[in-house]
Amino acid sequence: MTAARTSAPAGAPRPGLRERKKLKTRLAIRDATYRLIREQGYEATTVERIAEAAEVSPSTVFRYFPTKEDIVLTDESDPFLETRLRERPADEPIVESLRVVLRQAVSSGSGSGSGSGSGSGFAEQSEVSRLRTRLMTEVPAVRSRMLESMSVTGGVLCRIIAERTGRDAGDLEVRALSMGLIGALTETAAYWAERGHEDDLPALVDRTLDVLATGFAGPAGT
Repeated sequence: MTAARTSAPAGAPRPGLRERKKLKTRLAIRDATYRLIREQGYEATTVERIAEAAEVSPSTVFRYFPTKEDIVLTDESDPFLETRLRERPADEPIVESLRVVLRQAVSSGSGSGSGSGSGSGFAEQSEVSRLRTRLMTEVPAVRSRMLESMSVTGGVLCRIIAERTGRDAGDLEVRALSMGLIGALTETAAYWAERGHEDDLPALVDRTLDVLATGFAGPAGT
């Protein structure tokens, strides 16, 4: 998924002091990275410059993010995705469950780390999503790392689908459906970025999920 979520969903237990300090450090590193990339480009944004801007050491940056690409791509959405999907009816098609959960993620606007859900938070989330998806399409290293990390979210979907169907999470059919969903949503993000982010992203996600739910109807306009 592409939205950079950094706050817990409503009703979730408040993290302890240590967890909050870790999150604050992660946010500082990530915010510094996004700012530097906007100012000077991806290649010129080195880990050393990120560390200086975030007021931490380079080793601290690597402790939180193994690579520079991980700073751009890693978010905290997967645990919340799994929680939200488990809240959906067990007999609901997984495509429809995803549709509801993704709509909730967009409407919450929680991308600023404050969890306020304010309009400014949504604007910041949207800006971060634009930057991340642009880098996915323009920077080979980012796209390569993204493809590697897709297995994490795919694993979440495998567990949910397995529980709903009574199958093993490692079954070929379960894995194929899970990674098919992730791949389709990834291509939706790429399509959005390649068209200059002019389209409405939720509408594009709906179009993608419609194809997955009902099949490909043929040439446009038929």
